[in-house]
Amino acid sequence: MTTVHNILDRKGRAVVSISASASVLDALALMAKHNIGSLLVFEEGTFKGIFTERDYARRMAVKGTTSHEIPVSQLLTPNVISVTPQTSIDECMQLMTGRRFRHLPVMENGELCGMISIGDVVKEVIGEREETIEQLHNYITGKR
Repeated sequence: MTTVHNILDRKGRAVVSISASASVLDALALMAKHNIGSLLVFEEGTFKGIFTERDYARRMAVKGTTSHEIPVSQLLTPNVISVTPQTSIDECMQLMTGRRFRHLPVMENGELCGMISIGDVVKEVIGEREETIEQLHNYITGKR
């Protein structure tokens, strides 16, 4: 069974984050710089939530102001669901599709240890399926 641990081993555990008091414009610039769709948000070392492209797209327009005037804290998603390194990829897929979100922070013993995206999960699932197909093909054709 493939777990989040396997994904983190492959992609690394580095996480890009931002302060809750930073402007939304700064958050967008940071996401663009790293070519990512979300940032974990901290305030004085405490995890406050996640800020995503979707948060910006859905909440910014209703504010009637500009991105440099609004702090990330006003648009972030609080109470984020997280997983552990031992969580299976199938569980992650169910969470992400069932709750319609694209990013999962990975926590272990109350500490952040990485983040995975739906792209990471899909890539892992496809890799598993390809391996299974190859094994079945080899079995059927008598190759070892």
